[in-house]
Amino acid sequence: MGEHIKIRNATGTWVVRAGGAVVAESSDAKELTEGDMPAVIYFPRADVGMAFLEKTDSTTRCPFKGQATYYTVSTAAGDIPDAAWSYEDPIERVAGIRDHIAFYSDKVTVEQL
Repeated sequence: MGEHIKIRNATGTWVVRAGGAVVAESSDAKELTEGDMPAVIYFPRADVGMAFLEKTDSTTRCPFKGQATYYTVSTAAGDIPDAAWSYEDPIERVAGIRDHIAFYSDKVTVEQL
């Protein structure tokens, strides 16, 4: 179970931009791939501007990763609800994403520099 999930160090430097602001930038990001779905970049919390993020009441549960909590990204251009998520207590098999935050690339810009 969960064997279809792979976590590795993402190559290079990754950045998240929203509403004209850089919300996260890291050269220590993780890349998570799950089956044939597009890879997701997880940013260490230390490299995320947590002042831009506000935890929401939204949660989801993944049988392979655990319970996710969600964040609204607040920018000068407005709020982007549930644009980021984190597994604060992930299942042991994916413990590498603990203390990391991922962003929806259809809500904010996630790109390699």
